[in-house]
Amino acid sequence: MDTQFVWQDEFIIGVESIDREHQRLFNIINKIFRLKEENNTQWACKEGIKFFKGHAIKHFADEEAYMESINYEGLEQHKLIHKGFRENTLPALEKELEQSEYAQDAVDHFLGVCAGWLIGHTLTEDLAITGKTKRKWENLLPGEEIEAVKKVIVQLLFDMFHLESHLISDAYNGEKFGKGVYYRLLYGTKDNEKQQEVFLVFEEQLLVNTVGKILGFQSNKLDTMLTHAARYMARQFVERVMKHFSTDETYELKEENFLSYGQFQKAFEKEKLQVSLLFDTGSGYFSYCALAPHLLQNGIATPIGAENAKTEIEKYLMKRAEQEKKNNKLKVLVVDDSLTMREGIKKLLSEDYEVAVAESGVAAIRTITLNRPDLVLMDYEMPVCNGKQTLEMLRSDEVLAELPVIFLTGRRDLGSMIEVMPLNPAGYLFKQLKPEEIKKEIDAFFEKRKNK
Repeated sequence: MDTQFVWQDEFIIGVESIDREHQRLFNIINKIFRLKEENNTQWACKEGIKFFKGHAIKHFADEEAYMESINYEGLEQHKLIHKGFRENTLPALEKELEQSEYAQDAVDHFLGVCAGWLIGHTLTEDLAITGKTKRKWENLLPGEEIEAVKKVIVQLLFDMFHLESHLISDAYNGEKFGKGVYYRLLYGTKDNEKQQEVFLVFEEQLLVNTVGKILGFQSNKLDTMLTHAARYMARQFVERVMKHFSTDETYELKEENFLSYGQFQKAFEKEKLQVSLLFDTGSGYFSYCALAPHLLQNGIATPIGAENAKTEIEKYLMKRAEQEKKNNKLKVLVVDDSLTMREGIKKLLSEDYEVAVAESGVAAIRTITLNRPDLVLMDYEMPVCNGKQTLEMLRSDEVLAELPVIFLTGRRDLGSMIEVMPLNPAGYLFKQLKPEEIKKEIDAFFEKRKNK
């Protein structure tokens, strides 16, 4: 069987009853994989999926009962995450299965989403039950409130810019997408006892296609005037969102900053997220993040005020242009389930290339969609969605069909190489090669493409 959902020691959280049920869910997914690959009947797949759903829902209830028995402080948030998967994700997947009459791609989608969700949830929220890691989403608003914020933002994007937007993620993790513009706004009451901090992330082309067109700009890139206009429209946007959820408090804008991606990342990692939404507007990506309201001790960037707005915007655009020039490197995505391998290759290539990493095939698809690389280095043997399956998904997408992929492999398996030849990989690299030899192969690949 090509696809296996491999149980690994890192999935063990140390609570026997929960670990046992996690492993059982892994086994059920593997059974459905086998039914699909053996071209078993639609009925068999349907029954297997129904069994997985029933068992998952029962496991959620048992897990919540355990958390309640130990007075786990994250119980309510954990329940909301379970509820979102049970009442939103699973019904949407089931609807897709029924409408397609359990077509193979719909079954693959169901398995991929369920497997990816189970791995991610086990390694974050479930591990947090035992204190082995911190809860990532402990401050997220309840699901009903997140849905309300989403609806307001979608409506405002339509009202202000005539954009038909849809939500990509309700837990945006700060990934880089395209040429981003990162804008921070800090609001507070007059006495500064209460604050609200908001980050807006725009794909540059989105601002050009919306604010730029409204103002009749002919340029296809940001300049000082367009940035100032975008800044004021962004403030109006945030304040209109805030009015929909107004309280008795009156908030005033206390501070605003344009950030580099590095500054945004640091703030994103330190803060406790309450809202973190990522939208596809059709004209570019847009993220709205409302974070735990407090200032960093040393400040986050130079505050923009009436007296320095012109100077600060010009400095921001100049630094941004310098950074883009400095970072005008070819982009390489490293996909490997081994942290050691990912970080080792990133360190090896970072001086000459812009390197991103992904720990799975599912994560790779997301990263590629948000920020397309020039080359993908992909591990062949990954659990759940292996290198071959990931490449199949890429080749089935017209936009990504020609994306070059070099397989990373730990063994000289001629059969595996022959199996993926129809998918037109750009080559193979053996993990046993010395670092300088791997670097030499990557350099040679790009040199060859340049000379074509």
